[in-house]
Amino acid sequence: MQHLLKFLSIFLWFSFTLACTPPSEKPNEDAQAENNYEDFQISSGTNISHWLSQSQRRGEARENFFQQEDVAYLASLGFDHLRFPLDEEQMFDEAGNKEEEAFQLLHNALSWCREKNLRAIVDLHILRSHHFNEEEKPLWTDPAAQEKFIELWRSFSEELSQYPNGMLAYELMNEPVADDADEWNQLVAKAFAAIRELEPERTIVIGSNRWQSADTFDALEVPANDDNILLSFHFYEPFLLTHYQASWTDLADYNGPVHYPGPLVTAEEMEALSPSQQDMVDHRMRTYTRDTLEQMMQKPLRVAQQTGLPLYCGEWGVITKAPEEARLQWYRDMLDIFEKNGIAYANWDYKSGSFGLVEDDGSENTELVQIISSE
Repeated sequence: MQHLLKFLSIFLWFSFTLACTPPSEKPNEDAQAENNYEDFQISSGTNISHWLSQSQRRGEARENFFQQEDVAYLASLGFDHLRFPLDEEQMFDEAGNKEEEAFQLLHNALSWCREKNLRAIVDLHILRSHHFNEEEKPLWTDPAAQEKFIELWRSFSEELSQYPNGMLAYELMNEPVADDADEWNQLVAKAFAAIRELEPERTIVIGSNRWQSADTFDALEVPANDDNILLSFHFYEPFLLTHYQASWTDLADYNGPVHYPGPLVTAEEMEALSPSQQDMVDHRMRTYTRDTLEQMMQKPLRVAQQTGLPLYCGEWGVITKAPEEARLQWYRDMLDIFEKNGIAYANWDYKSGSFGLVEDDGSENTELVQIISSE
């Protein structure tokens, strides 16, 4: 009986102590996670492409393509963020309802990023009304398509606002291609305002018109008086090298030489090409060096300097079909430019048979990984 009374007294004392513990002394996992992401600052990352974008995989095949061990591997390479391209047709049905399975996959990936203290960018990559390589783009001619675009971002915000501002950023749209830069600037202003009504401090990633080209960056109108903006450009120059024999381009049938650095094709090599091959490369004949590439980035660098906003190269890479020595030297030069100018970056891409750090089967492109990895 004495043992029972002693046990009850200890139990009551312990319960009373817990009840009186000040809230500040209790662990708060959400607050701790928030503290790990004080600001959205990034340096190096990669694109998780051909998963929730530009892919016909569904069900188990889609789920298995990107898993927790992929995030662990990328974190081990020293990356501090991942960019997630998302297609409207994967994330929403035609009526604008969320596709729950796709969003669950995204939530899984973001939770894995959080476990590894990685940041993330969700990029609205392809719309039903806008594909960067299609001739018809209703987004620029149909007011209803523009309103739907803005509504998609309201839905994304509803779903993703739970993540810390310092952990997750929103990229308005991948590679807008409007006939007139003002069409894109006006849409940026509308979508930006819609997100700001819901999330005043979320970092928003904004790129320039015409495939997010560095050359069009001076035509981009950046929303004023807002520090939570990341300026983004893409870089795939020289195209003859970066998209050598790419099946979706006008270089698909080109089987001639390409060099970097130096003349892409020498005069002697040009003479030896067939007339049809010459037509493919004639307008691209130019000498490229590291300094040439850096000079081509001056417009985004100037805008970043004028606005005081950080600069991000969200896509850059060379297709694996390109000559290996030229390909790897291009990567070395690009990284040198990024480091010199304080440009954050995400290479295109993590896993694919065209540009990837690893192939679809998981085999590593070792030399490329060694160049890009910071570990």
